[in-house]
Parts: sequence; structure tokens; C-alpha cells
Amino acid sequence: MTAHVKPRAIDDFKARDFRMLIDGAWTEGAGNALERVAPGHGVVASRYPAGTQADAERAIAAARKAFDEGPWPRMTGAERSNILLKAADLIAAKADDLAFLDCIESGKPISQAKGELSGAADIWRYAAALARDLHGESYNTLGEGTFGVVLREAIGVVSIITPWNFPFLIVSQKLPFALAAGCTTVVKPSELTSGSTLLLGEILIEAGVPAGVVNIVTGTGPEVGAPMTTHPDVDMVSFTGSTGVGRLTMANAAQTLKKVSLELGGKNPQIVFPDADLDEFIDAAVFGAYFNAGECCNAGSRLILHRSIAAEVTARVAELARKVKVGDPLDPTTQVGAIITPQHLEKIGAYVDGAAKAGASVALGGTALDLGLG
Repeated sequence: MTAHVKPRAIDDFKARDFRMLIDGAWTEGAGNALERVAPGHGVVASRYPAGTQADAERAIAAARKAFDEGPWPRMTGAERSNILLKAADLIAAKADDLAFLDCIESGKPISQAKGELSGAADIWRYAAALARDLHGESYNTLGEGTFGVVLREAIGVVSIITPWNFPFLIVSQKLPFALAAGCTTVVKPSELTSGSTLLLGEILIEAGVPAGVVNIVTGTGPEVGAPMTTHPDVDMVSFTGSTGVGRLTMANAAQTLKKVSLELGGKNPQIVFPDADLDEFIDAAVFGAYFNAGECCNAGSRLILHRSIAAEVTARVAELARKVKVGDPLDPTTQVGAIITPQHLEKIGAYVDGAAKAGASVALGGTALDLGLG
């Protein structure tokens, strides 16, 4: 991937039809097709199957068989590492295509999507290195006739459920490490941004990952995600998303004592006192609020200001925010692209309207921008 490559015009783009990956085969699934409309352009970006519980169960069965009977957990760490390194090289080689798909499906700026892809390839390389370094420990200081051994073994089948705000980056923070340890997986990307994860499935097959080790099921949380958290053949669940669904995930997993990893949303405060370096803070506040259109788990969504500096900070944040370039996600100079769905945009507008009705004054904006892109 190189910074000088120009993104393709949306006029030249043809929607791609995807299938799910189950047990090494591409399948249409039991449900109907989902259409993803590009939020920044109003055209169909992708189509993928609306998976069902039956599809999720087939994927789990494939992962279970691959773990219990297949070669992946029985390979040496070096063998798994070599495959993961090949996957990393393929990700880097296909980074422009992956970034383009993340851009049009999510509405994030193409420059940001390319940066995320560059970082993702490095994460896969890091996981590949760890695959060679997984080892146990032994202890001979436990007393006469006692020898202790610690074995580090793969957990088993891991369900991986990822959100729409960083589609490829977050799956890359989870999947390669499970694979490095020898686990098999079932992955459910967000139904809003499944494309790049499905392209990843193609990459992993090309890299040599055996059938059943990585299964990718598209669809909604209730249909696909829920059985991935309750099925007894799943040993661990890794979920990134809302706090509400995180609570439900933990409760579901507890029924069969699964291991759980949660990374959930927040409403993050930035507290500023009069002795703060305001020049530094203003830059940080605007970046924290507007990066990825504020669609981040750690976005700076609240400013709590000391009364003596509240007016100055508000004015300066508004002044700098006015310079943030909102535009076509495919324009390399755009800093803020499109909001993920019309429903999310309406929710943001409702927050602004509600605050104004409660007595707040709007320092900047307050209405949606129509840039005429579609």
C-alpha cells in the first residue's frame, strides 16, 4: 500500500456479491441477502447472506471438528507462524482493495482506512511471531519429589464478534492471536461492514489456513451472534460492541462457563482544570471528538470544564472544529466522512435537539450536512 495511490471513483464501482465461509467452502446461507448501501454515496456497496442460527451452528460444528480432529492445533508454532506471515503479506498486498471496501461500507475517510490496513498487517506479523514463542514452564523448587509443569494449550473454539466502526482493524486484533495459539474460530462481522472480513477469508484460504479453522458467518446479532455465545461447543467468546450486548454476551456465556473477552463502548469524559495546557488540550479535544466521525469506543464525547475556562475552551474548540474538513470519504483530503447509517445520524440530531431544548446553546453546526454525494 502506498500513500500516492488514488482511490477509485464511486461511479466506476460495482457492488460485490459475497458468500459466507463455512468449513472451507463459500456458501449462500439459509437466509436472504443483505444489501449494504454506502453511507457516503447512496449506492449499493455490497451484498452478503443474512445468516441464520442454522448457519451459525454449521460453522460452530466445522470449527469444533477442525479443533478436535484437524491439523491446525497439532501443527508446531513455527508452522502456524509461517501461514500467518503469508497472510500478513497478502493483507499488505491487497490493502488498497480492503481499505476501499471499508471506506465505502463504513463511510470513513479513505486515508484513515488505508492507515488502519497498514497497522493491521503489522498486527498479523506480531501474532505470527508470538506463535513461535508460546511455551510452558517447569518448576523444580516445589519440594522433594515434586516437579511442576505448566502447559499452555489452545482454548478450543473461539467465537469472534466484531463491530462496524473499525471492521478490519478489530478483527485483526482478535483473530490472528487465536490462530497463533492453535484455536479454531467462528467470526461474525457487523452486518453493516462485513465485506473486508469476507475478503480476509479469501486471504486466509490462499495463505494455507485449513478448512474449518476460520469460519465467517454474516447476519444480525439475534440470528447469528446469539448462538455463537450460547452454543456448548464454543469455548470462548470475544466481543467488541455496545455495553448492553456485552452484558448479554457475558450472561449467555456464563451458562456453559465460557471464557469471555469484552471491549465495550463508553461515554468518555475529558476533565479540564484551569492549570491545563489549553493549546495542547484543544487539539486533543477536537481530534478525540471528530476522529472516525466520533464513532469510537474511546471517543472524547464529553467535556467537563472548570467554570473559569468554560467559555474560552468552548469557543476555541468550536473555532478549530470549524476547520475540520467534512466531505466525500473517497477524497484523500477528507477528515470526516459519513455517519454509518441514517438511523445513527438521526440519533445524533436528537441529542443536539434535546440539549438545545434543555437550555444548551449550540456553538457550531446543529444540523446535518448534505454534500450532494448520493
